[in-house]
Amino acid sequence: MCEKSQIVTQWLKKVFGQQPVPDFEVNTRTIEILHELVENSEMRCREVELLIQDHEQKAEEYSSEAGHLQEVLVQGVGFQPGAVTKPTADLLSVLEATAEVLKLKDTSLGSYLPAINKLTNDVMESEKKDRRLQRELYTVRKKMTATAVLRKKLHDDLTKITHIQQVEAATAEERLLNMDFMKNKSRDLAGRNKIAQEKLNSRQMDDSLTHQAILQLSEKIAALKEETLPLKKKLEPYSDLSPSPALARVKIEEAKRELAALDAQLEQKVDFMNTLSK
Repeated sequence: MCEKSQIVTQWLKKVFGQQPVPDFEVNTRTIEILHELVENSEMRCREVELLIQDHEQKAEEYSSEAGHLQEVLVQGVGFQPGAVTKPTADLLSVLEATAEVLKLKDTSLGSYLPAINKLTNDVMESEKKDRRLQRELYTVRKKMTATAVLRKKLHDDLTKITHIQQVEAATAEERLLNMDFMKNKSRDLAGRNKIAQEKLNSRQMDDSLTHQAILQLSEKIAALKEETLPLKKKLEPYSDLSPSPALARVKIEEAKRELAALDAQLEQKVDFMNTLSK
């Protein structure tokens, strides 16, 4: 534990340099964590050093290879670096950049043709894929348009249904109110009818004076008139005969008295019915 603490302390001093090391709680847990961090840091530093050494070695190899190639060009071809004109250098730069883009192993024609053919095939495949995507996009847009139209139609139908439901709800509510009013009116009329019936019963009204009895009496009178019509027709031939004056006066007086009695009785019944209706 003491050894790990010394290692951590030295590493912290190395990391912070001239700056003071921040205060922290020293315990077994923190020392273990910092010691593990020290080991990881040292391992990473060693890996970086190895990577730097590898890059330095490759740079020396590339420099040596470049010197060798330059010597070959100078001795074998007579190619001098300063003898290349600017247009030629520009073309060589373009050729080099093209080879790098196409990822060629060299700049020979046999390497360029397959790479260009592959690039052409990739372009054709991309155009083919683009046309397919355009067709799919057209289909999707068409479906979206149909969906939008259907959605608008459904929205309009929903609005109409909602309006119809509101109207039907208002109508149903009005009918309920009318039904309640009719029920209350029916109860009120039933109560009034009961009160009127009790008044009639308390006055001991004769059944012959009721509306139903009067209607029945009227029907009987109409039936009697129908029965007397044949008799009147039989007496028509004798209507021109002059009856006995004395007997006629007696009959006339009797008929007047009976008619007056019937009129008085009828007026009494009518007045009584009018009083009850009020």
